[in-house]
Amino acid sequence: MSATTITLPEGYAWNEKKTHADFTKPIEQSLNDDRLYRLIRLHNDLEVLLVQDPNVDKSAAALDVHVGHLSDPKNLQGLAHFLEHLLFMGTAKYPRENEYSEFLAQHSGSSNAFTGLDNTNYYFEVGHNHLEGALDRFAQFFISPAFSENCKDRELRAVDSEHKKNLQSDSWRLFQLEKNLSNPEHPYSNFGTGNLETLQDAPGREGLDVRDELIKFHAKYYSANIMKLVILGREPLDQLAAWAIEKFSDVKNLAIKPPANTNPPWTTGDLLKTTYVKPVKDIRSLEIKFPFPDQYPNYTIHPARYITHAIGHEGGGSILSLLKKKGWANNLSAGTSHGGIGFEFFKITVDLTKEGLAHYEDVTAIIFQYIQMLRREGVRPYIWDEIASLATTSFRFKEKSPASGYVSRLAGVMQRGYAPEWTLSGSYLIRGSDPNMIMACIDALKVDAWKSHLVAQDLSVVPGGAFEKTEKWYGTEYHVENVSPALLERLHNLEPNPDLFLPIPNDFIPENFETNKVPTTTPQQTPVLLKHTPLTRIWHKKDDVFWVPKVNMYFQLKSPLSYSSPSNNVKTQLYVNLLKDALNEYSYDADLAGLSYGLETTVEGMILSVEGYNDKATVLLQKVVERMRNLEINPDRFRLIQDQMDRMYKNFKLEAPHQHAMYYMSYLTQEKLWTQEEKLAELHDITPEDIAAFYPSLLARLHIEGLVHGNMAAAEALKAGEIIEEGLSPKALVPSELLSQRSHLLPEQCKAVYKRDVSDPDNVNSGLEYYLQIEDATSKQSRARIQIMAQIINEPCFNQLRTKEQLGYLVFSGVRKQTGAVGLRFILQSERDPVHLESRIEKFLELRMKKYLDDMTEEEYAKQVNSLIQKKLEKDKNLRQETYRYWGQIVSGYYDFDELQDEVEEMRKTSLAMTRDFFKSAILPSAHKAKKLSVHIQSQKVPPVKKEVKDAKDGATVLTQQEEEEFLAPGSLRDGTKVIEDIVGFKAGLELSRAPYPVADLLRYSKL
Repeated sequence: MSATTITLPEGYAWNEKKTHADFTKPIEQSLNDDRLYRLIRLHNDLEVLLVQDPNVDKSAAALDVHVGHLSDPKNLQGLAHFLEHLLFMGTAKYPRENEYSEFLAQHSGSSNAFTGLDNTNYYFEVGHNHLEGALDRFAQFFISPAFSENCKDRELRAVDSEHKKNLQSDSWRLFQLEKNLSNPEHPYSNFGTGNLETLQDAPGREGLDVRDELIKFHAKYYSANIMKLVILGREPLDQLAAWAIEKFSDVKNLAIKPPANTNPPWTTGDLLKTTYVKPVKDIRSLEIKFPFPDQYPNYTIHPARYITHAIGHEGGGSILSLLKKKGWANNLSAGTSHGGIGFEFFKITVDLTKEGLAHYEDVTAIIFQYIQMLRREGVRPYIWDEIASLATTSFRFKEKSPASGYVSRLAGVMQRGYAPEWTLSGSYLIRGSDPNMIMACIDALKVDAWKSHLVAQDLSVVPGGAFEKTEKWYGTEYHVENVSPALLERLHNLEPNPDLFLPIPNDFIPENFETNKVPTTTPQQTPVLLKHTPLTRIWHKKDDVFWVPKVNMYFQLKSPLSYSSPSNNVKTQLYVNLLKDALNEYSYDADLAGLSYGLETTVEGMILSVEGYNDKATVLLQKVVERMRNLEINPDRFRLIQDQMDRMYKNFKLEAPHQHAMYYMSYLTQEKLWTQEEKLAELHDITPEDIAAFYPSLLARLHIEGLVHGNMAAAEALKAGEIIEEGLSPKALVPSELLSQRSHLLPEQCKAVYKRDVSDPDNVNSGLEYYLQIEDATSKQSRARIQIMAQIINEPCFNQLRTKEQLGYLVFSGVRKQTGAVGLRFILQSERDPVHLESRIEKFLELRMKKYLDDMTEEEYAKQVNSLIQKKLEKDKNLRQETYRYWGQIVSGYYDFDELQDEVEEMRKTSLAMTRDFFKSAILPSAHKAKKLSVHIQSQKVPPVKKEVKDAKDGATVLTQQEEEEFLAPGSLRDGTKVIEDIVGFKAGLELSRAPYPVADLLRYSKL
C-alpha cells in the first residue's frame, strides 16, 4: 500500500523518504525522565513508540494486540489464550521452537505474554547489544508463525495445566463465577483461560480441528492496525525506527476495528442479585459491583478518581472507619475495573469480621449512605485539587522501572485512545475539572443497579442453608437470591448518617521538593556508617544517582525475645498488627500523599520502614515510634485481629503445593522456624493483657540498625535514629546476642526426602522442591560456580521438563541462597507424582545436562557467562532498588558491599572445564559430593497420565520412543534415599553453618 493511499491520523506526517509517518507534536514526559521518545506509523498502519535510553542495560520490546478472550468463539473458549501460547513455538524464518527463548537466555534476556479481556500482550527484554537479533525473532511471530502441529498438543496441555494451577485459587474462582452469572449473550460470560475440554474434547466432538480454527482466528484479528509496538534501546531513534520498519512492515494490515460488543455484560435481570459463594480458604468478604461507564474516553479528567478516593478512604468519616468502630470490617477497597471496549465496573470490597458477616445488609446500607452523602455534598474543590496535585507530583517524580515491564505497560496504554502526545502522561495527569462529569460517575452508583457477592464458608448466612449450585469450570459452590425487598426499601429511604463525612484536607501532601542536585561523575558506591555504638548503628547515603525528593529509611530492631518461642513470635505479630490497626486512620493520609511506613516481624525481631517523599518523613516516623511505645490494647480490636491471624494460619494449609514444598525446605534447612501449626496452637491462649505486658519487654532490650538512603542529609539521618533511640529507650544487647541464625549443612552424599500430603483434598496438583546443596557455600568461588550452573541449566530445564515433557505449568530452576548455605534448586508443580518428578529431574541432569555440557563449545560457554555477568552488573533502575541492595547486605550480617564485583571477577576466572568438573562432582545425582534434599507434597488426587508420541516436524522437539517409555514409567527414588520420618530428629543430626559476620571491619565505612 503506498503512502499516498493511507489517511494519517491528526498530528502525523510522512517523512521525506516516505518510509514511515512521524508524529510531529512533542510527547509530554516527566521532568524526571531523561529518555528520548518518538512515535511513528508504518505503511501497514502499525503505530510504534520508540524509546532511546543511552544508559539502559537491557533493551526491550512489547507488542499489544487489541484482541483478547472476549473474542473467543463460544464453541472454542480459551482460543485467544491458546494462540498466545502457540505463537512462540517457531516461525518460518526461525523454525526451531525454542530458538527465541534460547537466544534470550544466552543474552541476559527473558520473555513473557498474557491474554486479557480485550488485549494480548507479548514482551521481552535482552542485553542491550542484542536488541536487533531479538527484534528479528520477535517480529516473525506476527508475520509467519509456524503454529506447529507437533507443538499443538503440548501447548494445549500447558493451557490445561495453567488452568488446573488456578483451580483452588479463590480470586480465579470468583472472577469466573462473576463472568458465568453475566449476560450469556455477551462474551464477558466466556471462560477465558480454556482447558482440554474447551480446546480439544468439545471441538473434537464437533469435528473441528483446533489448529485450523486458531489459524482462522489469527488471520481474522492479528492485524497491524490494531497492534501497538514499543521498542526501547540504547540506539539512536533513527536506528530504532529503521529496525521497526525493516522488521515489522510485513505484519499484515486487515484494516479492521478492534472487536467490541454492544450488548451490556449485565442485563436488568442480572442486577439486584446477591450471590452467596463458598470459598476454598476461610475468607469473609462482601463485594458490591456496579455497571459503570467506560472511563478511558474520560482520560483528561479521570472523574472516577474522585469517588475512588472518597469511598476507598480510610480516615475519619470514611466507610471503613465506621465499620471498624462497629466491629464489622477489617479492610475496604474501591475502584474501577475495566471490562472491555465500552464497559467497565465500579467495585467496593469489604473484608468482613464474623459480626460484619451477620450484618452484611447493614454494611450494604452504610455503603449506600456514603454514596448518598457524596451526591448531597457535591464535588468539593479542595478534594479534587488534592487528587490532581498528587497525580502531578507522582508523574513529575516518576522513576524508571525494569525494561520489559515498562514497554509492556506502555504498549497496553497505547490501546486506550489517548491523544498521542499524552501517551506517557495520560494515565497520570488530570487536566482541569469537570464537576458534572464527576457527578455523572457518582450518579452511576444507583440503588437499583448493582449486584453483590457474599463470600463465606458459614452456611448460616445462606438462604436455605445450602450452596445448591456449582460453577462449571472451577467447581465453585454458590447460591443466588434476589436482593431482599426489605433491603431495597431501606436503601431507597436512607437517612443521612452523621458518622459519615468527606475526607478532611491532607496534611501530608509534600511541599518541599528540593534535592540540591550537584553534578556527580562517580556516585558513592557504599553507604557511610554515621553511628556505631553498642545500641545503634546508622548507615547513610545521600542520593547522588536519581535525584528524587524521596527517602527510604529501614531500621532493624533486633530482639532475642521476639522469636525465642512460638508464643513470643505470635505475641510479636499480634503487637505489630494491633499497632498498624491503631495507626491506620492517621497513616492513610500519608500513604495517599506518597509516604508510607511498614512494620514487619522477622526471625531477628522487627523491621520498621518509612518510604516516600522526604518532606514529612520524620513526622510520620515520630508518630509511629510514639505509638509503638504507648500502644493501648483495645480488647475488641484484639479479638478481631486474633481472628484474622487464626484464619491466616489455617489458610496456609490451602496455599499452592509448590509453596508448601518451598516452606518445608526452609524449615528443614533453617536453624529455627516455627510452623504455622505451632503458632496456631499458641494463638488462642493469648489475651489482650498478655500483649500489654509483653510488648514493653519486647522493646526493653534491642539493637537498632538503620539505613537512611535518599534525599536526606547525614544530620537528618542521625536525627531519625535518635527518634527511635529516644522514643523506645531500650537497653543494648550483649555482643553474642547480635549473632544471626544459621543454616543446616547436609552431610556428604546426603540423599534425603521429606514427604507430606497436600492439605487440600481437592487440589489435583503436587509440589516438589529438589535441592542440591554445595560445599563451602561462603566461598566466592563456590557462589560464582553455582550461579553459572543455574544460568546454563535454566533454559534447557524449562524446555525439557515443561515444554517437552509437559510435567506442569510451573517449572523453575535457580539458586537457593540462605545464611551460610547455597545450592541449586528445582521447583515443580504438577499433576504427576512427586517421585516421578524427582526421577525426571535426575534423568534431565544425568542425560540432558551432562551431554549439553560435554558438547558445549567455549564460545557458547562464554555467551552464558557474559549473559550472567550482564545481569549481575545491571544498574539500579530507581532509588528503591539501590536501597534494597545496601539493606540486603546490612541485614545479612556480612556487610559485603563488594560482593557483586567480587563474584563477577570470580565468574570471569571460571573456565568451562572448571564448570564441567563442578557439575560432575557436586550436581550430578551420582556425584560423590552431591548433597540432595527434596520435599514432596503429594496430591490426594493423582490422575492417570495419557501421552502420545508424534513425529517431529517444523522444528518441533518431541520425545523419542525411548524417552516416552521412560516418561510414562513409574518413577522411583535413587537407591540409598532416606525418607525423613522425624523432621526434628533429622535436623538435630545436621551440622550448622558459620554464623554471618562482617567480611571487613565496619569502621572502614565510617566517617566517625
